[in-house]
This record gives sequence, structure tokens and C-alpha cells, in this order.
Amino acid sequence: MTGAVTTARTLPRPSAGWVPLAFTVALLGTAIAYPLTDGPARDGVSWAIVLFGSSAAISHAAVSRGLRTGLGVLVLVAVVAVLFEALGLATGFPYGSYTYSDVLGPTLLGVPFLVPLAWLMMAWPSWVAARRLAPSSQPLRVLIAAYVFAVWDVVLDPQLVQAGYWRWEFPSPGLPGIDTVPLTNLAGWLLAGLVLMTALDLLVARTARPGPPRSGDTAPLLTLGWMVLGGALAHAGWLGLPGSAIWGVLLALPVVVALAAQQRRR
Repeated sequence: MTGAVTTARTLPRPSAGWVPLAFTVALLGTAIAYPLTDGPARDGVSWAIVLFGSSAAISHAAVSRGLRTGLGVLVLVAVVAVLFEALGLATGFPYGSYTYSDVLGPTLLGVPFLVPLAWLMMAWPSWVAARRLAPSSQPLRVLIAAYVFAVWDVVLDPQLVQAGYWRWEFPSPGLPGIDTVPLTNLAGWLLAGLVLMTALDLLVARTARPGPPRSGDTAPLLTLGWMVLGGALAHAGWLGLPGSAIWGVLLALPVVVALAAQQRRR
């Protein structure tokens, strides 16, 4: 009897690593559906994408680093997103002047609820990729994470302007081939990324459970790769946005090559 009890106590608990991966698979399916829909159906797909993406990010943070980290990521990213977006709406800083449409539904301080969810979807995978590339250098990790965060928006922003979710008062000058989003937006995302990733790095350092992460990084890296590179493919093949497709691939390529080289060394 004692032996049976001892054996039961030493059996490993089942891993919850499947949870973020399940959300990621659902995200990929809805992302594939986006260019194949239009009108209200596309609006529904957009909401599904950010709901699945933010759920994948939060659940991965919680499973890999602990519940405190998962909840901390949720609160931190949501607060920073609302504050930056509200500041941008009120003053035009740091992105430039823009307005949201009514399609996105309820708002907080003028910021639609979908927006902080999109930040959550983007922020955690960006930090995870940077953590893999610069595990021992906090300044370099923050710079890489902010860069990845901004590159993601280079692909995402033209797509959502095309969908009518917001518009820029002065869309020029922009990156060559992208005439609907100003360069000030890219500068603003880099600034917001530096602030957010610095805070996120400190949060993980103070809240994560001791020891190595308890799940792999497949879910956030798959989210990152599919939404940036898969998004670029959708822009080129279905959405009529070749400029953002080209820029997305060019800007993402250094990160993809670095991650691939690191994996090969391992």
C-alpha cells in the first residue's frame, strides 16, 4: 500500500502545454479564413483571430512561466496598449493622427476592445523570440522584441486600414509601396515597443517561477511566423497589398534567419 501511494505521488502531472498550442491552431485556421471572407463575416474572423491569438499568448505565458506571469502579461499589455492608443487618439503622438471606425464596437478611453487584445497577441510572441535570440542581454533582448513588434504591425496595419477599421489623417510619407500608413506609425510602434518590452522583461524576471520554462516555445513562435510571413503571403496573393507583403518579408528575414541558425546550432 505504501509503495502504491509513493508511486502515485511521484507520477508526473500531465503538461498543460497543449492549451496554448490548441489556441494557436485555432488562430491559424481563422487567419487562413480572413482573405477568403468579406463584409460582416470578415469582421467576425478578425475578432476570432485576436481572441485566439491573445488566448494563446496568455496561456503560454502562464503554462511556461507560471500563473503570476500569465496574469501579469494580461494586465500589463492591456494597460500599456490602452494608454498608448488613447494618447495617440488625443494628441497624434507617437503614431500620427488617426481615427477608429465604429465597426470595432465598444471602447475604453476611445480605444476599441479589439486593440489591446491584438497587442496581447503580438507582444508575447515578440518577447519570446527575442528571449531565444538574446537570453543573457536584457538591452539587446528589448531592442529585438521592439523591432519584431513593429515589423508585425508593418504587415497588420495596411490590412486593417483596408478593412476600414481605422484611417490615417496624413498617410504620407510612408514606406515605399505602402500609401495608407505613415512612417510616423512605424516610429510610434518602435517607441511603444521599447517601453512595453522593457516592462515585460522586468515583469517576467520578477514573477516567473524558478527554473527553466515548463513548456517549449512552439506556440508563440508559430503564431509569430504565421501571422507575419503568412500575412505577407495573404497580402500578396489575395488582399492586393504587395507593398506590405514585400516589406514584411524583408524586415522579418533577419529574425527568421537568426532563429533558424540558432536552432541548427542546438
